[in-house]
Amino acid sequence: MAVYKRGYEPYEGLLTPQWSRFLIIARYAWRRLFDSRWLLIYLVLCSISPAVCAAFIYLPHNAAVAELLGKFRLVQIDPEFFRKFLSAQGQFAFILAGFVGPGLVSPDLANNALPLYLCRPFSRTEYVLGKMSVLALLISAITWVPGLLLFGFQGYLAGFPWLAENWWIGAAIFVGSWIWIIALCLLALAVSAWVKWKIVAGTVIFFAFFVAAGFAEAISHTLHTDLGHVLNLFEVIRTIWYWLFRNTENLRLPIGVAWTALAAFCALCYLLLNKKLRAYHVERS
Repeated sequence: MAVYKRGYEPYEGLLTPQWSRFLIIARYAWRRLFDSRWLLIYLVLCSISPAVCAAFIYLPHNAAVAELLGKFRLVQIDPEFFRKFLSAQGQFAFILAGFVGPGLVSPDLANNALPLYLCRPFSRTEYVLGKMSVLALLISAITWVPGLLLFGFQGYLAGFPWLAENWWIGAAIFVGSWIWIIALCLLALAVSAWVKWKIVAGTVIFFAFFVAAGFAEAISHTLHTDLGHVLNLFEVIRTIWYWLFRNTENLRLPIGVAWTALAAFCALCYLLLNKKLRAYHVERS
């Protein structure tokens, strides 16, 4: 539009609140992801385990089934029941991160689209939060959300005394899920930022876990110490989950070492991601 015509006007519509602008990135990413039929099928498969667990919780409270079973219990509904549920869903979450995560950042870097984001009222932190929220919502839908629903279902059937005595199980489900979500999101975004090809990035995520687990096992057997398992993120997370669910008999790592290893892993992923997220790059000849 020619300037001399003076026909332009400033935008007078509603502005997106500052705190929620990162969700704009997530909204369009979710729209693209949910166009995939395979993702929807996988999410449905991930809901089978919560449905089975809900059946195990309900059956002992059904009068006819309780009379039929007598003193025999199909499954003991205790902290270990919820820990095993979280462990199973955590493995589904890992597979989900391996398939969804690599496509979050790599297309923006491959097509030099990052300057288009950062020239708008977006900070790098908001960009990272927007990308993380895409994966975090999907993983939440198969970890702590059904976990808390199962915990609430058991509390409703068992009564308030059980709920008052075991409230910490709900907190363990929530905290345990979120530390796994944060670790997976940071790893997926870091790999996506450094590897531009989606298939290769997904392969790197899977192999990073299994190769690290192999190294951890070799070091532990060679040096006759369990400290080698700090290289195995699965073992680190498992140790923290055991601790959260008050099962300290199966800890293969000291809990302080496990928390330190997790913090170091997340910090490393953040540094790798931060190094790649630049509005521009200086090319030296």
